[in-house]
Amino acid sequence: MSYIALAEHKKAWIFNRQDLPISDEDKAQIKPMQASRAANFWNMTISKQVDHPDFFKKGDWPFSLQTWQDQGEWETVWDSEETALPEMITDHLNWQGNTTVFFCSDRYSIIETTWEVFQRCWKNFLFLDDGTLLIGKKREQVVQFMSNGTFRVGVKPGS
Repeated sequence: MSYIALAEHKKAWIFNRQDLPISDEDKAQIKPMQASRAANFWNMTISKQVDHPDFFKKGDWPFSLQTWQDQGEWETVWDSEETALPEMITDHLNWQGNTTVFFCSDRYSIIETTWEVFQRCWKNFLFLDDGTLLIGKKREQVVQFMSNGTFRVGVKPGS
């Protein structure tokens, strides 16, 4: 098995909040990767050089200014009663609901789910906002969420 139970994830509390409830059906589709699988995915998809977004450097595609096209603010929407992701993100990603997505916090912490589940539960996910990358399987578009309440949208080079 290449996943751990959601309850065993070190930040499982973000998916069990009373103020941001998640259905059992959605929880079943939120799949944290085992550390070894996450590390392999990170190495192949994000960076062989660094373990965390804070340390991206030349040679890492997230470090390149050419990757990023625009930026916006997520925290204002997160703090509001609005349930939808900021429009700039949904317009940029424009993925089908069943697209597999990877929410990549660091080399050893990656959560796999679907785009439709992420959209419903994004406020829970964004308790992990320290440069976290949202990547779609076989998709070129990417979003990075910053802890200062902003995000940036872009396209992975070579995609």
